[in-house]
Amino acid sequence: MRLPTALLAASSLLAGRALGALEVDLDDKESIKAAAALVAQDLLSFYRGDEPGWVPGILPGPPPDGDYYWWQGGAMWGALLDYRNVMGDTSYDDTIFQALQFQVGDEKDYNPANWSASMGNDDQAFWGFSALLAAETGFRDPSSSQPQWLALAQAIFNEQTHLDRRVEGGNCDWGLRWQVYRTNNGWDYINTIANACYFNMGARLARYTDNSTYGELAEKTWDLMWRLGYISEDFSVYDGAHEPNCTSINKAQFSYNAAMIMQGCAYMYNQTNNATWKARTDGMVKGIINTFFAMDGVAFEPSCEPAPGTCNSDMESYRGYMHRWMANTIQLAPHTYDVIMPVLKTSAAAGVKQCTGGDNGRMCGFHWTSGKYDGLISASLEMNVLGALTALLMPDVAPPLTNSTGGTSLGDPDAGQARTELPTFAPITTGDKAGASILTILVVTGALSAFAWMSLD
Repeated sequence: MRLPTALLAASSLLAGRALGALEVDLDDKESIKAAAALVAQDLLSFYRGDEPGWVPGILPGPPPDGDYYWWQGGAMWGALLDYRNVMGDTSYDDTIFQALQFQVGDEKDYNPANWSASMGNDDQAFWGFSALLAAETGFRDPSSSQPQWLALAQAIFNEQTHLDRRVEGGNCDWGLRWQVYRTNNGWDYINTIANACYFNMGARLARYTDNSTYGELAEKTWDLMWRLGYISEDFSVYDGAHEPNCTSINKAQFSYNAAMIMQGCAYMYNQTNNATWKARTDGMVKGIINTFFAMDGVAFEPSCEPAPGTCNSDMESYRGYMHRWMANTIQLAPHTYDVIMPVLKTSAAAGVKQCTGGDNGRMCGFHWTSGKYDGLISASLEMNVLGALTALLMPDVAPPLTNSTGGTSLGDPDAGQARTELPTFAPITTGDKAGASILTILVVTGALSAFAWMSLD
């Protein structure tokens, strides 16, 4: 992998300094860019998909084969797309492009059959967000023979609009299920993240295409989450509830749920200039700061972080998204700058301060409020600090493109499958049955480890 342009600047800036803690002057844009380049390099040190024998697009996993699930690969490319757009570093473009194209699947909808056993609507959506971000930031368009960024996002939205993924009737009516397939554990969990993803994508498609239908469906989903109490009167955001009634709500609060809804509200406000969406945006901003920055303005996950070891690898990555989406909210609703930016700066300073680990002396941990490195190492933790640094400069760049302000990505309003069916396979022959019992034991043993996490909604 060649040395990125911004990293060359970082090397020059840090010339003569021994390997050590990540250092940055948060009042100096060039210093922020130099530090972010180092963190981007450290983040990609966890990626093997551009090496022979590894799968492009994904981080090593899922457990027990590696630490990461499929969706986290998609999330990483979104972090890097924001980084390249804000910092102007295009050195990783080929890697990002290959990754986003390789994982589209046979139906060009980010639902590859080999991930069906753990495919959530939120997993699919995170890859769609990266495709949509490619369109919104003017990332290079694929050739005419390849899937287009906007069309990929439209395919996901169309499939998730279909009733085969939703609850019909009762108090949960219109709720989007957590899992894509009814055979997956979690099919009956109508959680906030799946519905927040749909809301967010609808808001962004409405703004990009200027098609009000997307916005109407997004608003319908806001109304659902508000009616069910997933979003409270004080703009707390809870995790979800099960069928049949969606009334026994899991009140765990995670930052990416709230931040995704806040960002969607900002897109709706920017598109409509409607006072209702302004009030919702402001309410979500206030709720996020009160809940997730209560520890002296530093990002904190209250539902898992107080008990060491209870935040899993998914949860450890949430605050990086939150920082980026708060900064994106400033782009779309500039009146929020004075409320959001001081918090982003305070939190970023705490995040950088504890990047003193690993062999290079600058790897980042998880517990930012502690003021010191906690010994943890993962791609999620590097993504967090990269997101925090990117967020500091994001309000200085132009807001996301639309198809009338320079966006060039081609769309397809009919993209996606009419229905999402389980993968089908050829009939089993006598020869196929030979040795099947041994294979079954191996597969089941691996699957029990890989998907045990899904029993915990």
